[in-house]
Amino acid sequence: MAAIPFVKDIHFTPGVPDLVRPGVRRVIADNPGPFTYTGSGTYIIGTGEVAVIDPGPDDEAHLAALLEVLSGETVTHILVTHTHCDHCGLARKFADATGAPIYGFSAHPVRDAKIDAPALDEGADYDYAPDELIAHGAVLTGRDWTLEVIHTPGHLSNHLCFSMPAQKALFTGDHIMGWATTVVAPPDGDMTAYLDSLSVLLERDDEIYFPTHGAPIETPQRFVRAVRTHRLMRDAQIIDQIKKGRTGIKEIVSAMYADVDKRLHGAAALNVLAHLIRLERIGTIECDGEPGMKSEYRPAAQ
Repeated sequence: MAAIPFVKDIHFTPGVPDLVRPGVRRVIADNPGPFTYTGSGTYIIGTGEVAVIDPGPDDEAHLAALLEVLSGETVTHILVTHTHCDHCGLARKFADATGAPIYGFSAHPVRDAKIDAPALDEGADYDYAPDELIAHGAVLTGRDWTLEVIHTPGHLSNHLCFSMPAQKALFTGDHIMGWATTVVAPPDGDMTAYLDSLSVLLERDDEIYFPTHGAPIETPQRFVRAVRTHRLMRDAQIIDQIKKGRTGIKEIVSAMYADVDKRLHGAAALNVLAHLIRLERIGTIECDGEPGMKSEYRPAAQ
């Protein structure tokens, strides 16, 4: 398996701001878990008149902490990377408290009932709705900051990263996380789109990534290359498992993730499904009907 240079060492106190880069503060919510690691990090960009990236989960203590940190300052933009509750669940309450508009790519996509996939613990926020829609290439500015919008579908189709050119920094949401690989969960998660979005990052010259969960990544190009290699190797491993007669997702996950915390096996199954959908589309494997959690898979006929 590709040697991803994970960064798992992070020091913080929930609710207390850390200056992680000039003009960038981070406040981490007290919501640790198997999908959030040590908690959701909210980033405050600028001083005096600020943008806030990923206000975090619907948690009153986190809301109070953010409002205390920002006392005497004006929030002009609330930016959301994507529509999972641990990123945007607090967005509307925070907007009501600060008077700032919410910027995002879209509301959460409607679930495709054709694919029987379990929900993740973090969950989708079907109530979230941005006040302002933003797309790839948009530029947002404040008194002492500029952010550029990078559309990075894959984890979700509405996933965005935000670039801070002055710092050569990229706020990566869940597209790249330093502590673990990203879950790509059908029906809306798409492995081909995820790989394409990794390629977009490889064309950039960012010097540091700030994920919503976990520590900063200071070797971004190396990290992305390793993640991409890891995903392609997963393709090969899944094909090998099918050739060995493990034709269902449950059997594939049991074999490939035997040493992984069983609380994460549901997420692993979704990742495997995303790979299988991609492999079926490119004609490497096949199944009867549409690929799904209960389908049986086989190598494509030669």
